[in-house]
Amino acid sequence: MLLFAWVCPVLGAGMSHEGPGHRMTWDARGMVMGENQGDTLPGDCAEISEDVSFEVRVGHKYAPEGLIFGYSDYEWRVPPCSRVSVTLVNEDEVRHMWMLHGLPSYLYAQGMFHLEVEGGHKMTGTFIVPGDDQTFFVHCDVSQHTEKGLKGQLKVGKGSGDLPGIPGITAPRYPGTAD
Repeated sequence: MLLFAWVCPVLGAGMSHEGPGHRMTWDARGMVMGENQGDTLPGDCAEISEDVSFEVRVGHKYAPEGLIFGYSDYEWRVPPCSRVSVTLVNEDEVRHMWMLHGLPSYLYAQGMFHLEVEGGHKMTGTFIVPGDDQTFFVHCDVSQHTEKGLKGQLKVGKGSGDLPGIPGITAPRYPGTAD
């Protein structure tokens, strides 16, 4: 059974939806999907180790040479078992995302945490990372935005290496491209 409940966010009326394996909140600014503020811990975490907050700005002005879009940072580091709050500030006039892949699917639908923000707005969402050293892929899932510069990595603990094609961090997988 799905539960629908109206919420009243800062800007306009919004909606919240909880269903099997996912949590979603949206309004005129955008959407947060897969939020976990601490009610359920990853199986390898006995408690939350630390609260970490960071702001990610997104827009044309952050794009490295040769790319169209950019994040203000392309790598974020957090301790294992930390509760992470991300504020995505969209400085463009088009929609952008900060989508993280690879989280435990028993906590996050399809293993994802997802912030989606309309141009000129910001949203904040929270998730909890597992207890082992891992590197997670972050990107914007709007068509062609990943290929045009919106991809990064979140390292938990020491991470599990660097991902290919992260602007300013690693070389592209395919020479002569941004990917």
